[in-house]
Formats: sequence, C-alpha cells, structure tokens
Amino acid sequence: MVIGVPKEMHRHEHRVGLTPFAVHKLVSEGHVVYVEQGAGLAAHFTDQDFEKAGAQIVYGPMEPYHRADLVCRVSRPATEELELLKPGGVILAFQHLAVVPKENVERFMELGTTLIGYEVIRDELGYPPIRSPFSEMAGHMAIPLAAHYLQAECAGRGILIGNVPGVPPATVLVLGAGTVGATAARNALYDGAHVVMLDHDMRKLRRVSHELLGRVVTQLVTEDRLHRHTRHADVVIGSVLIPGERAPFLVNEEMVENMKQGSVILDVSIDQGGCVETSRLTTLDQPTFVQHGVVHYCVPNMTANVPRTASRVLATAALPYVDALATKGLKQALRDDPGFAAGVFIFEGQLVHQGLGEHHRLPVENLNDLLG
Repeated sequence: MVIGVPKEMHRHEHRVGLTPFAVHKLVSEGHVVYVEQGAGLAAHFTDQDFEKAGAQIVYGPMEPYHRADLVCRVSRPATEELELLKPGGVILAFQHLAVVPKENVERFMELGTTLIGYEVIRDELGYPPIRSPFSEMAGHMAIPLAAHYLQAECAGRGILIGNVPGVPPATVLVLGAGTVGATAARNALYDGAHVVMLDHDMRKLRRVSHELLGRVVTQLVTEDRLHRHTRHADVVIGSVLIPGERAPFLVNEEMVENMKQGSVILDVSIDQGGCVETSRLTTLDQPTFVQHGVVHYCVPNMTANVPRTASRVLATAALPYVDALATKGLKQALRDDPGFAAGVFIFEGQLVHQGLGEHHRLPVENLNDLLG
C-alpha cells in the first residue's frame, strides 16, 4: 500500500503522523511511504531521517494525499485542506468531528472519504490504546501548567500549588476520574496539593482512591457539589470525555463567577468542546484568557508542545492499525477487528457513527452492512 504523511497545517501543530521508526517498519514490509518535505522538523525529525528510514520526500501539500491510498495524520484535515483531499481516500487521525462544522462533515462524505479516529479505537478489552497515552501525557502536563498560571505575573492568585510548612496547600479540583484525571490527581498529590475528584462513575472513583491510598477526596458529581467545590478550588482541571461526542458542560458560568479571583481552569476536554461553559479555544502562543477573574487554559492540542515525545507515542500506538490497513486492505482490517471498526466515523462517504449523526442530524448507515 502507498501511505502519505502530510505536514500538519493546524496552527501550532508540531507533531507528525509517522516517525522514521514507523516508516522503516512499513517500508521493510514492502509498503511505499511518501512524507511531505519538512513534515517532521518541528518534532526534530529531519527529511534525511525519513529518507534513511526508506521514505520518499514529496513537495507540496497535495502530494501526500493524491499519491497515497492511506494518509496518516495527527489531527483531522483543516477546513483549508479539504480541497487537497483525494476522492475515496482513507485518513487516520485524531478526528474530534463533534466540534467541526456540519458542512465539513458533509464535504468528507461528498468526497467518499473514510475517516478513522484514533480517539475512539478500542482494543479487545475496550481499552483506548491510542487515546490513553495522550491522555496520560495531558495529565502529566496539567499540574506544571496550573502551577505556572497560578503565579502573579500570569494573572494567578500568587500561590504555590504544593505544601509549604505552616501554609495550607492549594486545592485542586479534578473533574473526571479517567486517565487524564487520575494522572493529574497523582501529580498534584506528589506536589503536596489538596485534591478533590468528582465523577459520575463510582467504579472509577474507587479505583483512583485505592491507587492513591485514599489521599484524594472522591465524590459522585452533583450540581450542589460542583457549586461548592468550584467555589473553594484554586485549580479546576476538566477532564470529562464521551468518546466521539461533545463533552457535557459540568461547570456553568455562574460557578465560574463564584470562583476565587486568580484561580485557574485547565479545560483538557476542550478538544471535544470543553466541560466549562466559559471555555473557548486558545492556542499555544496565546494559551490563556481571563474571564470573571479566572485564568482559563483551553489549548486543544496541548501535547503538541512536546512534539517529539508525542509523535513517538503516536507512532508506537498507531503502528499496528496502520500495518493492518496496509497489509489487509481497509475492509478486511475492519472486519477482523471490531475495536478498530469502532473508530470509523465515515466509511467511503457514508456516516456510520451514531453519536456524530445525531449531533449533526445526518443519516447514519450500519458499518457491518457496508463491510458485507
């Protein structure tokens, strides 16, 4: 199979869809890989690195799409890239289609595109093998970022996140007990913070509580508890996720208005629309804004700021799925792996993801029927 790796065009997207390691593995199995010139430079992978791995360097943004049967990206194609797409192409990426305009989804359908989202692929146990390591990275990044933006020069409260003898520690409220939330809570505890975690799933809360030896205050989500805990929090970390669908608002504007002046919100759910009503997209060069006296950090691609690590993580996690597509072909690879098939949003122009269809009010087909 012919595989294309374009240079990411989203603002401040420094990651790359495949690393030289992954390219070498695919080329050694007889596949052809085209990499756009400069695609890996921001992650410190040079064109020479890709050529040594067996890739062919191509020039111009259209080449990796029109020469390839399968395109491996980090993020979904931007609006300005839609006209570059080859009809009938297959694109692997973090799609997050619940937050794109309906007309973009319809354009993918008109082109007969197949879109597979890394964020909704599952393994045989229901585990998200590609999304999970990125969630863990985001959780690791959240506490140092919160500590930074609590500083006075960043419009924060001017407090340390950790514990100093004789001074109460900062209170960190974590919304969601998944991978992001559990990792952030662990790191906040290590720094000496007082940590409160809310989730709707008691099993997840119990797991985090056991892992952290009961040192985290865990509670089921209620509106009353959200009002109370946001009012006392110095940091709120939003890590709520419904795979493939828009994140629900847990923190409304009234709650934000009642938060402490100079407190910090990190809405890690922003790539799926955010779980805080006052959140809006920010970028790595302007990552925060202040509303109601509260610092908001809402960067959807936060791991793009550690692009070399993130690109290597993506390549390692995604390679088995890329290899299956390249070796077996699209239909057979999906037939053989129901968890992989669960990652399909659009199949050859037909919308097959129920949540996305309901969100955009578009008709949904059954993928199994299309696969025959």
